Amino acid sequence: MDRVDVAIVGGGPAGTSAAWAAAREGADALVVEKGVPRDDRDRIGPDSTDAAGMLDYWVDIMGIPVEEIPDDVVLSVLDGAEFIGPTESVTLEETGIDASYDNFGFAFHRAKFDDWLRDRAEEVGGTYRVGASVTDVETDRSGDPRHTLTLADGEEIGAEYLILADGPQRTVTTGVLDQFLPGGRSVSDYLGPKEANHIAYQEHRRIPEELFDPAHIKFWWGVIPGHTAYPWIFPNDDNVARVGLTMPMDLELADVANPEDYALLDADDERIPAGAVYLRRLLEREYPGYDLDDFPLVEDRGKSGGTEAYPISSTRPIDSPTSAGIAVVGGAMGTTSAFHEGGDHVAVRTGKIAGELAANDRLMAYNGRWKEAIGDEILRNVTFAEVVRGWEPDDWDRVFAATRAMKHRGGYDWSGALRSGTTALKIVADYKWTKRGFSDGKYVQIRQDEYTV
Repeated sequence: MDRVDVAIVGGGPAGTSAAWAAAREGADALVVEKGVPRDDRDRIGPDSTDAAGMLDYWVDIMGIPVEEIPDDVVLSVLDGAEFIGPTESVTLEETGIDASYDNFGFAFHRAKFDDWLRDRAEEVGGTYRVGASVTDVETDRSGDPRHTLTLADGEEIGAEYLILADGPQRTVTTGVLDQFLPGGRSVSDYLGPKEANHIAYQEHRRIPEELFDPAHIKFWWGVIPGHTAYPWIFPNDDNVARVGLTMPMDLELADVANPEDYALLDADDERIPAGAVYLRRLLEREYPGYDLDDFPLVEDRGKSGGTEAYPISSTRPIDSPTSAGIAVVGGAMGTTSAFHEGGDHVAVRTGKIAGELAANDRLMAYNGRWKEAIGDEILRNVTFAEVVRGWEPDDWDRVFAATRAMKHRGGYDWSGALRSGTTALKIVADYKWTKRGFSDGKYVQIRQDEYTV
């Protein structure tokens, strides 16, 4: 049996960052990654499907200076974001949060970013086992090793610490954590149900030069049904953009109260359309006079033929059973969000914290440390996601009109709201009240003290 100090399941941003931090602290760190082939990568690696954007203050949360990121990873520097409703819209040129990065943000190549993170981890001594799947994990708190990972080929790996970074599908995390939950409870009760997660689908398309806006990301709200469901366009390089959307899994058309109010639903739809159908309708609606052939697929990008689909969390995070020597990081712990399309920044940061602490035999501090590092970000996300629950197209129009007024009349606090009317006041009041309900760590779905360890 091979032995390591820290075994990491999953080689995405969270797992790779854990390996980098643990190895840098002198630990023997191993990443086990099942590996996925992609058209935009020469070697197999993590799934790497993501719209791949980074806001200014996310850079600080991530904790990697932009100047260290290779030039070929960053595809487009952003000046703002456009939020588009059925009839109203608002453009924001600043996030309103202090940041060290001077621009609004940037779009990046997720597969190249993941490969760079891996190279970075290997440079400091982290090791990788790619093309290997973990089929079982046994934990014996008093054992030596404390954790035994069994791979698909029967090989066993022993580790003192286990970091779970297997993303929102949680193929390993669920089984590992369920043994520590009492009363027949399962992690799937909190993170697994399809109604609590989303599917994202995107296409890499070349945009006509006269339409391509390299400096703004665009989000459409209130045009497709579902909680935190929205299409987007992320500009990349060479007039190519990621045109995509996120929507709930298994949403039924019969559950949509007013289907006629959604611009991308047709009267003759018998079910919720597939992602590709939604995107075709989006391009036809937004760019009249152009055909779909004017937006050709760029088939050497993305996972396969210029397209890709991937799951994304729309849940609140969980604590880890750290007294068993286990930390859950990134999407596996529910820190990524369908509301803001992903969470590479929180994945990197939580992985780094877990790797550093495991290497120094201080993993018990993990649940407190990740809250200190990303708690404000998580609180914002879960608050916004709850505030918009149940909103319909007219609600998005009213909010975008009010936000545009607040932008010009004092900002997005009480002062700006007072100058902008009752809708603006209600927005601020709803946000403040909802945020208060999630404060003091109440956004955590499974607390550390709920594990039977």
